Amino acid sequence: MLEVRNLCAGYNGTEIAHDISFTVESGEIFTLIGRNGSGKSTLLKTLSGQLPPISGDMLIDGRAKRDMSRNELAKLVSAMLTDRPKTDMMTCREVTETGRYPYTGTFGLLGRADKEAVEEAMRLTDTTELADRFFTEISDGQKQRVMLARAVCREPKILLLDEPTSFLDIHYKLTFLEMLDKLRRERSIAVVMSMHETELAGRISDRVMLIKDGLCTGIGEPAVLLDKHTLTEHFGLTEELYNKYL
Repeated sequence: MLEVRNLCAGYNGTEIAHDISFTVESGEIFTLIGRNGSGKSTLLKTLSGQLPPISGDMLIDGRAKRDMSRNELAKLVSAMLTDRPKTDMMTCREVTETGRYPYTGTFGLLGRADKEAVEEAMRLTDTTELADRFFTEISDGQKQRVMLARAVCREPKILLLDEPTSFLDIHYKLTFLEMLDKLRRERSIAVVMSMHETELAGRISDRVMLIKDGLCTGIGEPAVLLDKHTLTEHFGLTEELYNKYL
């Protein structure tokens, strides 16, 4: 589904992520793990089209991203990154509807198929009961679910998520990950996300990629990569600190 070839990403010609290559299959959850500033967010912004690549390429179903229009890419790849749309006086349904913009044309009018996609996305993310509530008045966990519905209603083949469980309590973390698992099973969506919680990443991910100082230091199954030796080295932990808290 997704193939990343020798991708270098950064800002204004300055590389932050260097020579990154990986593939992700339909229905697979692929998680980026690294310290703050390691390049995870920059990489996800580049994959989503928010940042142009410095070099390298990305292919979707064998077709190069550089050969796609912005609108074509938006229909295939949907992102839920750390930035959020302005939502003053918007209901949760209206926020979700903004995810259909690649299909609605210049005036942003939703047709029948668009409305059905919105309702289905809200059903999948258990946000139907929030539809008529103002987005600004709901909890952080509920907001994450609505933002996921916004990303899913686009009916993408690839979903990009940047630290989607940050700032959520354990209930909402696990609920969110359960929804991701349901989405990839029911929709065969390929999920690429970043996470700090290595234990949760190990449970939800099919494969993980370790990133350190902008470089990929390993790709593989969580049981293999997320062991004591690798984590202490990757995150600069002492064995004493690891044994005490992990």
